[in-house]
Amino acid sequence: MDRLDAIDLFVRVVDSGSFSAVARTLGVGQPAVSKQVAALEAHLGAQLLQRTSRSLTLTEAGRDFYESAVRLVGDIEAAESRVGRGRIAPSGLVRATVAPVFGRLYVVPRLHEFFARYPEVTVDLVVADRLINLVEEGIDVAIHNGELSDSSLIATRIAQTPVVTVATPAYLAAHGEPATPAELERHSCVIYAPQGAPRVWGFAGRFGAITYQPKGAFRTNDAEQIRAAVLAGLGLAHTPGWLFDSEIASGAVQPVLTDFEPAPLSISAVRSGNRFLASKVKVFIDFLAEIFAEQSGLAL
Repeated sequence: MDRLDAIDLFVRVVDSGSFSAVARTLGVGQPAVSKQVAALEAHLGAQLLQRTSRSLTLTEAGRDFYESAVRLVGDIEAAESRVGRGRIAPSGLVRATVAPVFGRLYVVPRLHEFFARYPEVTVDLVVADRLINLVEEGIDVAIHNGELSDSSLIATRIAQTPVVTVATPAYLAAHGEPATPAELERHSCVIYAPQGAPRVWGFAGRFGAITYQPKGAFRTNDAEQIRAAVLAGLGLAHTPGWLFDSEIASGAVQPVLTDFEPAPLSISAVRSGNRFLASKVKVFIDFLAEIFAEQSGLAL
């Protein structure tokens, strides 16, 4: 057994979540990959992966070894790049999480440009509307809106977005435009309720922060439904500006309470603090920062 090859295979299996996927990528049989990882486990005297017919998960020993293995593979890749003076192109699988609507609007439509630049890199986008455990899920980078509560993670700000309150011109013509957050009491709000509880709306006032508990007949935990409800004239929504960027530009929706707009939200590339930044992940993060800078509603 070549230990470096076996460690590289182990990292690939964890990243992809599949022995078969790694085998297909390398053009070998799945049993060959399984045999190498099994030999590595025998050498270490510990089970790294818990295998079932439907899933593949890291054991406690596997999670510990994976972090070291990722750094080792990254160090080797970096050393090869230095010796080759940058001629070794980034390659491998990048696993990223992104909110469903954000990925559909801003990431997926531009991926053809990324693949044209880096043909040896593949991308697995995992849809998640919350920040998941990056290590346990084998995630390289998460695209996250807002601040982080976990200090063990590394967040690189790659964009920002205003927080806007919007409605259609037709709704405002029928119900009037609120001049202050207090006037929202006489309006219908489209409510974001990620875990069943309506999220409070925040505004910036002359004497400090203002909060408002929205009221309305419709609530949802899905940003796509927020968009659909506002465009259908069901009421006002208070959201990250990127959700309605094109509609604001076209006039399909109109921002209100702009004098009370709170501080913009940061959009960050988040990764594990214990994980080496592989070149394949770095170029993906850099690419996202580049394309977001071209969007009026995302530029820093």
